[in-house]
Amino acid sequence: MSLIGIALLILVIIIFLAVAMFVVKNVVHLIINAIIGLVTLFIVNFFHLMQYAGKPDIGYDVITILICAIAGLPGAILVIVLALLGITV
Repeated sequence: MSLIGIALLILVIIIFLAVAMFVVKNVVHLIINAIIGLVTLFIVNFFHLMQYAGKPDIGYDVITILICAIAGLPGAILVIVLALLGITV
C-alpha cells in the first residue's frame, strides 16, 4: 500500500471516530433527558402534587410515557400543564 493510501485510511478512521463520538455524546444526552422527564412525572404522581391544584394524578399511559421519554423534562412539563388545563393526553 502506498503512503497516500495509508494517509487516506488514517484520515477516514479519524473522521469515523469523530462522527461516532458526536453520535454517542448526543445519545447519552437524550437518554439522560428522558430519564429526568420520567423521574419528574413519577415524582409529581408519587407526592400527589396535582391534588394541590385540585386535579387528579396524571395516569401512566403509553402516550404520556412516550412524551416524557422522547421530550424529556420539557415533555413532562407539557404533560403537567395540559393536565392542569384539563386536557387529557
